[in-house]
Amino acid sequence: MSLVLADIRDGVATLTLNHPKKANALSQELVAGIVAALADFRGKKARAVILRAQAGARIWSSQPSGSRHDVGELPESRRDPLGWDDPLRNLIREIEVFPAPVIAMVEGGVWGGATETVFACDLIVAAPNAAFSITPAKLGVPYNVSGMLTFLNSACIRIVKEMAFTAKPVTAERAERLGLINYVVPNGALEAFTYDLAREITTLAPLSIAVMKEQLRILAGAHPMSPQGFERIQGLRRVVYDSHDYAEGIRAFKEKRPPVFKGE
Repeated sequence: MSLVLADIRDGVATLTLNHPKKANALSQELVAGIVAALADFRGKKARAVILRAQAGARIWSSQPSGSRHDVGELPESRRDPLGWDDPLRNLIREIEVFPAPVIAMVEGGVWGGATETVFACDLIVAAPNAAFSITPAKLGVPYNVSGMLTFLNSACIRIVKEMAFTAKPVTAERAERLGLINYVVPNGALEAFTYDLAREITTLAPLSIAVMKEQLRILAGAHPMSPQGFERIQGLRRVVYDSHDYAEGIRAFKEKRPPVFKGE
């Protein structure tokens, strides 16, 4: 079974997450399928891409760790599994540099790294039952530095702090009010609305849109930082991966029990 279904019609491409048994967790295999499909769509000159789960999904994608793996793939050893080449980072970059708008069509819950994936998309259309959460604090893991920048480019810092510190989901209604997403549309109209939006984009000048998307990507990433500051941020991650709490969080998840965090 393919974990990602890909289709393109009249310039509108569709990527459907197709692993409901694992709640569409962003495993290495599923991420590789999305990246490969985006490369194919680039070659076919897609004018808009819709990233979605199966119709009626209760969970759009769950990736509580915010890492390159679903939680079961995380190492228990004291090793940072998140690097420049980890699959989730590659996926985010491919979405950001894809030369046409990528539209996230969201039904159901979105957790951890899946939330970053949605926020990396250019436009977000959500059903009323959609909710978005940043969950690494539930597992005792930190979040990738560039991923934090994705969140900061999507919301004001107070909202990012609330989501990161509490791990509580933000409803679609509140997300629209805060400017995190573009539209909340009733479930019955979600698909038609999203495809109408994509088709409208295909009637406009693709080169103009591609250039403006790249301009905005570069400007959004223009956050100056000293080498010392970057080293300090990276060092903070090692504090977590060297801790008792990190190992405890992973073990507790695998053992299906509440973790007991000690702050050490």
